[in-house]
Amino acid sequence: MEYKIIKPYKDLNPFIHFYWELKGNEAELQRERVFPDGCAGILINLGDTCLTDNGSVSMEFGKTYIVGAMNSFKDSFININTHLLGVCLKPATFANFYNYADQNELTNDTVEFEKHNSFDIDKIVDNPFLYFDHFYSERVKSQHIQLQPVINDIHLTNGQISISELSKKNFTTVRQLERNFKKYIGLTPKEYSNIIRFQNALRVIKNSKQDRSLLDIAFECGYYDHSHLSNEIRRNTGLWPSHL
Repeated sequence: MEYKIIKPYKDLNPFIHFYWELKGNEAELQRERVFPDGCAGILINLGDTCLTDNGSVSMEFGKTYIVGAMNSFKDSFININTHLLGVCLKPATFANFYNYADQNELTNDTVEFEKHNSFDIDKIVDNPFLYFDHFYSERVKSQHIQLQPVINDIHLTNGQISISELSKKNFTTVRQLERNFKKYIGLTPKEYSNIIRFQNALRVIKNSKQDRSLLDIAFECGYYDHSHLSNEIRRNTGLWPSHL
């Protein structure tokens, strides 16, 4: 399969990680596995009907879908006529563009968008990434991103900060923090921190020399031991560390 990533227009950088395009190029059905990253996304299907959410959801031609934040891996099934275009939003920025239900109603789900929020298939085909730039530039409702200081604290510590410390540092309560995370991200602060810690562990594993022990990596990334790290990787990816 062919997978392409494009950065958005600079004024949209605070809200959008990247745009992406996926095309199938193999006659044999392929499995595309996505790991949790704490982000929501929007996509449109420009090809054959595509099965996602481990085969439980069918995305139809011409329709736009919301993909909620995940706390586990998700498989899509790609054939030679698959053609998907999408937008990866930064955490808690969905509300900067859309009036919609709280994000915890979308967690781990792929849901068809209403027509008035959907991408225009007639306009998107000629230059999709320019279309995305115009679409989202016109939709920005506020420059303020909810939870941004809290999200920054989590990322600065690679997810190794306690939720009580996080709440104290940001002058709020654990309970209020949990409500806001569920509303704007779709995950609890603990779930989000665990995902950031897991993502950091993946980077360390991939960039480490072969002779570095998993126990050493586990301690660096804030896990109790190598089995704790292995189990977290297995839960988030469906794979053992040796198969990454």
